[in-house]
Amino acid sequence: MRSEQEMMERILAVAREDDRVLAAYLKGSRANPAAPKDRYQDFDVMYVVTETVGFLSDTTWLNQFGSIMLRQEQDDDFGYGDRFGIRGRSQESYSWLLIFDDGNRIDIGVETTACLQSGRNRNKLFVPLLDKAGCLPPLPPPSDVDFHVKPPEEKRFYGCCNEFFWSLCDVLKGIARDELPFAMTTYHSLTRSMLEQMLAWYVGCRTEFSLSCGKLNKYLKRYLPEDTYAAYTQIYSDGDYVHFQEGISAACKLFRKTALLVAAHLNYRYPQEIEDGFYRYQDILRHL
Repeated sequence: MRSEQEMMERILAVAREDDRVLAAYLKGSRANPAAPKDRYQDFDVMYVVTETVGFLSDTTWLNQFGSIMLRQEQDDDFGYGDRFGIRGRSQESYSWLLIFDDGNRIDIGVETTACLQSGRNRNKLFVPLLDKAGCLPPLPPPSDVDFHVKPPEEKRFYGCCNEFFWSLCDVLKGIARDELPFAMTTYHSLTRSMLEQMLAWYVGCRTEFSLSCGKLNKYLKRYLPEDTYAAYTQIYSDGDYVHFQEGISAACKLFRKTALLVAAHLNYRYPQEIEDGFYRYQDILRHL
């Protein structure tokens, strides 16, 4: 695997040698002073360019970064462009995700100066790398403050509690029907996301809302108490329905414990009636 220095030198060399590139800046975790540094980090780079069309019409310039093993680009079906709603904007900006045969990964984008000035593709995680045209804006040192856990309004806290138990009703119905794909997908896409939201608020309460739990809450293990994180690991299960029910029970216990702590810290009321309604519904299904 090429070193960080080797990769950065290659990224800068490509930018310097291409007259269409006006400037380059670094984004993502490598621009985040609070992110742990390791060999798995991507190189999230944006080139500010005179126009984007040429970069799309002939993509052989991407080979300058190394031998590409896997790639995905902004307008691919089912790709990140779909997830983030950025397909069809190639005239203003476009990007490619590249994994090379040495294991390194570059997420490289091109954007026009107009797009740069709009700030559409950047946030406070911004490190200038090269500015041949003097077009990069003066910004303060990089910070992940935009991604810090934010304290919820009481109605949002209530909504999280409601969605956690409401979605679990669908999970139980899917189990009762022996519809494992529906039950498992609902559990992990809806129920678990609400649990993780509550855990993130709990982390915020413990830290005065001064940090980020990372993309998809990947830093929960770093910031939760050891016993709380151990309880979190118990919510996962295999395809066995008995184990699945055990995971659901663990999720309910952890959600309640965490939500009560968050409610106490923020002086909110925990909606016990929602939890009670869920357990009544669970009893009905058990007796059918």
